[in-house]
Amino acid sequence: MSALEAMMPPVQKASVNGVELAYYEVGPRGQGVPIIFCHGFPELAFSWRHQLKACEAAGQWAIAPDQRGYGLSSKPDAVDAYDIDQLTADMAGLLDHLGVEKAIFCGHDWGGIVVWQMPLIHPDRVAGVIGLNTPFMPRAPADPIAIMRARFGPDMYIVWFQNPDEPEAVLGADTSRTMAFFMRKPAAQPVTVQPDASGSTFAFKDLLRNWDGVTGGDPLLTPDELAVFAEAFRAGSFFGPVSWYRNFTRTWERAETLPTRIDGLPCLMITAELDAVLPPSAADHMAGFIGDLETVMVAGSGHWTQQEKPDEVNALILGWLDRRFPT
Repeated sequence: MSALEAMMPPVQKASVNGVELAYYEVGPRGQGVPIIFCHGFPELAFSWRHQLKACEAAGQWAIAPDQRGYGLSSKPDAVDAYDIDQLTADMAGLLDHLGVEKAIFCGHDWGGIVVWQMPLIHPDRVAGVIGLNTPFMPRAPADPIAIMRARFGPDMYIVWFQNPDEPEAVLGADTSRTMAFFMRKPAAQPVTVQPDASGSTFAFKDLLRNWDGVTGGDPLLTPDELAVFAEAFRAGSFFGPVSWYRNFTRTWERAETLPTRIDGLPCLMITAELDAVLPPSAADHMAGFIGDLETVMVAGSGHWTQQEKPDEVNALILGWLDRRFPT
């Protein structure tokens, strides 16, 4: 039995918004407000295995989908099929499939961008929002890819992802190695990200190519858990996941007509002390844009917080749900 089968509830499928989403569900369907867990890059619904288990034990209805392009869900072959309108419409469609009007959306990494956009694009489908590591980000004053290119250089991973084909080839050359490179705990000594030869920071392609398999933090996953991620990206490729990033400019253009604040919704922001990409300071501005916001920090955690510090994350989420959505 694989770790996916052993650690997750049975997979289900939903036809929504022109794609088929695989999802995993626990708790009493139809009772209370459900929580939808949205994963990031390069992850899966499997990333929420610890939270699903905790929700089930607490009697909380919870669902974690493989989002489009990932895992067992559909993988459209057009880049613009992965823009924010499609990603949020998938979540609204999942609610339709479940027969529910509103849900609490909890997102990590890229999933955090999706859940913070849900109340702006589909306000009638959102009961609350939980951001894990990823803060609410107001619309940038200019194209975010141009800003990142100027600030971090051409090989910064989000800028590099705009190139066709090469990112998929590099990441997909050895998915076990790629996932082992990403899925690590923070290094024992804080690492300052320095520019590479091109002048770029966060140049993951060069860091991955030159990685000795040992340097950096300790492995985050067991071999069986790592195999779930490696096999999923081996079978499904990185085109869909990387294409989420290829829509940054499109999403920025779309946001010109959207609200700029989130009011009337309870929101929770969970930061991670040692996240090098999304540090706690990245959330400092949020109180100016969200009317009902609580912010907490998980000490000692790197980027993969729900997998690295599951007990702490579970306690924060379930405690907040008990207070803000009592049964």
